[in-house]
Amino acid sequence: MKKILFPALVILAAACSKPEGGDKKAQLATLKEQYTEIGEKIKTLEAEIALTDTTTVEKIVPVAVTEAKPQAFVHFLDIQGKVDADENITISPKMPGTITKVNVDAGDEVKAGQILAETDNAALLKGQEELKTGLAFATEVYNKQKRLWDQKIGSEIQYLQAKNTKEGLEQKLATLNEQIEMTYLKSPINGTVDEVYFKIGGTVSPGFPAVRVVNTSSLKVKAEVAEGFASKVKKGNDVEVHFPDLQKDISSKLDFVGKAINPNTRTFTVEAALPSQEEFHPNMVAVLKVVDFKTDSAFVVPLNIIQNSEEGSYIMVAADDNGKTIAKKRVVSVGHTYRGLAEITAGVATGDKVITTGFQGLNDGELISF
Repeated sequence: MKKILFPALVILAAACSKPEGGDKKAQLATLKEQYTEIGEKIKTLEAEIALTDTTTVEKIVPVAVTEAKPQAFVHFLDIQGKVDADENITISPKMPGTITKVNVDAGDEVKAGQILAETDNAALLKGQEELKTGLAFATEVYNKQKRLWDQKIGSEIQYLQAKNTKEGLEQKLATLNEQIEMTYLKSPINGTVDEVYFKIGGTVSPGFPAVRVVNTSSLKVKAEVAEGFASKVKKGNDVEVHFPDLQKDISSKLDFVGKAINPNTRTFTVEAALPSQEEFHPNMVAVLKVVDFKTDSAFVVPLNIIQNSEEGSYIMVAADDNGKTIAKKRVVSVGHTYRGLAEITAGVATGDKVITTGFQGLNDGELISF
């Protein structure tokens, strides 16, 4: 260092020893020129000394590397949805009335056609008995008139009147039976009673929910997907279903993909079937992880090691340089990214030693060790 500084000091001393006065601007310009020349000479001397001075210690940066190898890579489209049942029925009464009997509670297993509750039908039942009595008498009269008429005894009008009376009562009884049937709330499916919305003495009306019955033997996950993914999401796509509350994942396939886009939400509906398990419940939150890209051979690196420059995206790799190991900048093309991993489509080859730790602040050509 003394050898480097001595010429500089001599020049500076000579410059400073010039007599004062004269053109100061000219003196300043001269000093700046001398300063530039001295700087260049210092750099040259430092480079020459570095080549011959064996006492100089070069800085070596410790890093960690991973050897690049082709591997499988899967990209998922994460969509939040919910568990739904193919048969999730809300039952409403067919006519208004007051609840007089409740036959089930929430959680009860029911069969299709089973009566869940009844509304007040006492007056209808009484009218039914009266009609049955009248119909029995009218039927007996009709049968007698028919036998007489078959024997050509009596008038035709008597026979027709008896027939008309009997058929009229039959129609009235049929209508009354339908009205009585409407006072019963029946389950249209096999399933489990999920909720009962009334109590004895409460009033119910058509169009308002009374009982919910769910068939949990056939469940599915239903979700809405943004229309921008319409070209990627297809029926039959593999899908992983994640249940956050259960910390459980199952594999399935999309068995329904809607064709129409909802004009209000700009989404379309997708569904994936679920196995029948007690731990799955309708309206449970689920995440559909739809596989929209996969490959068996890709170079995959941690997303955080990819840096950006004017040249584009790049990573640092370890390379050999005349027996020394140096860091080398490698410009790459990035494909799909998912959960902190990135697919490299160009710029990496099998066997490359990708620097995964210590890459921050590392310069191209800098000495490294691993």
